[in-house]
Amino acid sequence: MTRSVLKRRQLLELLGIGAGSTAAVLLLPQLEAGGSGTTGKAALPFRPVRAPLPLPGDGLGAADQRRLYRTFKVEDKLLVPEGYRAELIAVWGDPLAQGRFGFNNDYLAFQPLADARALLSINFEYISPQTWAAGFAEAVGSPLPLEPLRQALASRGGSVDVASLAANDPLRPLIEAVASAAMADLGIGVIELEQGPAGWRRRGGSRYERRIDGLSGLNEPRQTLRCSGPAAAVFRHSQPLGYRDGLGDQIIGTFANCAGGTTPWGTVLSAEENFQSQVAEAVHADGSASSPQAKPFRWDGARLDGLGNPFRLAGNKYGWMVEFDPRDPNSAVVKHSMLGRFRHEAVAVVARAGEPLVVYSGCDRHGGHLYRFVSDAPVRDPRDPANSNLLTAGRLEVARFNAAGSGSWIALEPETAVQPKPPSHYERFGWQQPTVLPHGDRQRSGSEALGSDVDLQAYCGRYKTLGDLYPLGGAGKDAKLRQQGAILIDAHLAANAAGATACPRPEDTDIDPINGDLLIAFTAAGRDEGGSSDPAIFRGPKGETLWPHGWVMRLSDGDSTRGSNFRWRMVASGGLPWEGGLGFSHPDNLAFDPAGNLWLVSDRSGDADLDVFGNNSCWLLPRAGALAGKALCFAIGPVGCELCGPCFDEGFRTLFMAVQHPGEGQGVRQGKEVEAQSHSLVDRSGQRFEQLRWVPLGSNWPSGVPARPPRPGVVAIRRLDGKPLLG
Repeated sequence: MTRSVLKRRQLLELLGIGAGSTAAVLLLPQLEAGGSGTTGKAALPFRPVRAPLPLPGDGLGAADQRRLYRTFKVEDKLLVPEGYRAELIAVWGDPLAQGRFGFNNDYLAFQPLADARALLSINFEYISPQTWAAGFAEAVGSPLPLEPLRQALASRGGSVDVASLAANDPLRPLIEAVASAAMADLGIGVIELEQGPAGWRRRGGSRYERRIDGLSGLNEPRQTLRCSGPAAAVFRHSQPLGYRDGLGDQIIGTFANCAGGTTPWGTVLSAEENFQSQVAEAVHADGSASSPQAKPFRWDGARLDGLGNPFRLAGNKYGWMVEFDPRDPNSAVVKHSMLGRFRHEAVAVVARAGEPLVVYSGCDRHGGHLYRFVSDAPVRDPRDPANSNLLTAGRLEVARFNAAGSGSWIALEPETAVQPKPPSHYERFGWQQPTVLPHGDRQRSGSEALGSDVDLQAYCGRYKTLGDLYPLGGAGKDAKLRQQGAILIDAHLAANAAGATACPRPEDTDIDPINGDLLIAFTAAGRDEGGSSDPAIFRGPKGETLWPHGWVMRLSDGDSTRGSNFRWRMVASGGLPWEGGLGFSHPDNLAFDPAGNLWLVSDRSGDADLDVFGNNSCWLLPRAGALAGKALCFAIGPVGCELCGPCFDEGFRTLFMAVQHPGEGQGVRQGKEVEAQSHSLVDRSGQRFEQLRWVPLGSNWPSGVPARPPRPGVVAIRRLDGKPLLG
């Protein structure tokens, strides 16, 4: 696979057109989305949107693939199949409760009400600096002092610890204005929908509307969030090793809200993922936070980080799973510490009467882990709101995978042995991958990377159990609770120490409604200084130890007893079809429809090496029949965007999706500028050919107006004839 940006002369030479033919390029045939050939005898549930590369299920012969894919035009639109329509429900800047509809909407939760009404809960994850800055004045109705702030910070390296500034420093009001505005665009929102002849639309003035943002509770103490479970004892401790914000177990706001899930009893779980961009992630042995100074405020025109710094937020209070009740806008919002603190991206809930409550989640980082929470008490009625109390006591476990397709769960408790994966394990695969563990000097916060087995053995000689790494730290009735809380607060490093399997960024988990299996989207097997996925477990279709395109795994769990086993197998692989993949890259959010078919959206994060896959997209993976094992492209997003949070209405007539960060990377499209790319593709006979592709430079979605900044938003997709989506 090759990708290159071509000059005009190179384009003409590639196509066999002389450089003097100025009109020839304008007359080139453009491949429009929406058309598709047949797929033999298989009945298509819809006419797939044409992806930018040949697929096994496109129904075309090799010659037709070469002819039709020789050129391709990427569009800055949300493309859906013929006979379907996508309608905008809400967009960044729309009024919402006491605030506004936030930026970079992600997870969506649809919950029906009576009388053709429903609630839609929305996560607002993070700020894309370029498009946020370009569109803020239009979306919000007032400008921000972004350029004066950037210039003022430039002499200080682009960042500053706000506490170090004098009270009258002119930087303070500039920073507070920008940081407050950004925090107001993050968090969680709830809107009400009503259904009419033309489908779902937003219902204004609803009593259910709610806005929980990054600073909720800062000025209104009644709006602070609560913490349940052992970490609350850590937050209340009066003599921590590290930073104490003085709020006890009360918490200011929520941000980095990415994926999520809906419980059987009707509450919504919202996952705080990349919180480390805004507050310090590292904690001390007692679970207390590093100083806010460790994550200074930054705005240099490209990065907007450290938003917690101006407000002295304690980093150990972020990175949790947040529960709220959309039907009760006055109810408490709770961060459940028994579910662990890490870069949460996924959650799936299993509630069966007479059994413990089980919650699965993943940590989205290279070398992150798959987790399982098991409650102490059993579920009586899966629909009982009292089940939220089960999330306060139990055990958090982490997965250890075996190469033979089996695995087991390790409890993250003080008695658990320290037995991390040694560096020599990775050396067998030609890698130099240090083992990252809680820092050996337990008076210091954070981690250290051990590069040799000798160093690791010495470490394990000093710390034999997790209780040794996270000691009691004093007496009193809360001492053991604080010890367990410290382990949960530092769950990722504790899991490394316990020997959990390093995974390739587990981004979503979902329960198969037909057989109860857990489906997991592993988005990419890569590596960085913080870790890598285990190459003994996660390998590409031809044994590749670094597979950048990801997989979907099916995990059949055993019972919920301590140390129980599970079985696993890969059921779908991302990647190019001629390399063993299904045609998408970086599987992200998952959703099952009522028939048990799997829907999947991709997030290749603007990686230029993956440009061959085109814009991020939504795919259907049929459960059974002639199309089982194939991936059908249902939608393609605008330029630079990620499609997120797919969910369905009660009648399966509408697919809701979030269009996140359109234009990220290249920003606002000023006119009709396009970039020409050349991609080397392979047809179904194995013959390689070159594709000329035209790609818009930036985005104007959803307006489509040149030079108008793009805005994230939520859409509803339905069939024009009103039938079910796959009817």
